[in-house]
Amino acid sequence: MPPGPVPLLRMLEANRWAIPVLALLHREQGSRFAVIARAFDLPHNSLARCLAHLKACGWVVPNPGHGHPLRPEYVLTEAGLAVGALCARIAAAQSRLKLGAGDLPRWSLPLVVGLGPDWARFGEIQARLAPVTPRALSTTLKAVIDEALVQRKLEDRYPPLPLYALTGKGADFAAAMAG
Repeated sequence: MPPGPVPLLRMLEANRWAIPVLALLHREQGSRFAVIARAFDLPHNSLARCLAHLKACGWVVPNPGHGHPLRPEYVLTEAGLAVGALCARIAAAQSRLKLGAGDLPRWSLPLVVGLGPDWARFGEIQARLAPVTPRALSTTLKAVIDEALVQRKLEDRYPPLPLYALTGKGADFAAAMAG
């Protein structure tokens, strides 16, 4: 597992379906390909890409005992158990806060974890989330503001200085990712 929460969250967000699939595999203690595909109404190639990504991260392996109809086809590895528990917490928080799997852009989870209740400038946030590009960060900030996870205020000076901080909803979501 990579050090720190931000690299881990970046790896999870590298595939849109990684978090829901890992949460399902954690909850069900493994699952078959067709069951996962039906659960999220995923096309075959999307799920295959997701599982390939999860295997490359070392979180999911094909079940060596697969072959019996009641045995899962994919199971979590030792490293995948901890990540699966995290994904289950994230999925539960997303459901509780009414956030869909595709409602947030790729950098949103690291942003919410990296941003605290204290106000921060755009450049400070970008430095915390390096190597995020200014465009990706700007797009992500707009999306999380629209979802009421982050608030923005303008400091009254010349030129005006935009500052960002978590809302109560954002702090709740960050707490689910912290443990």
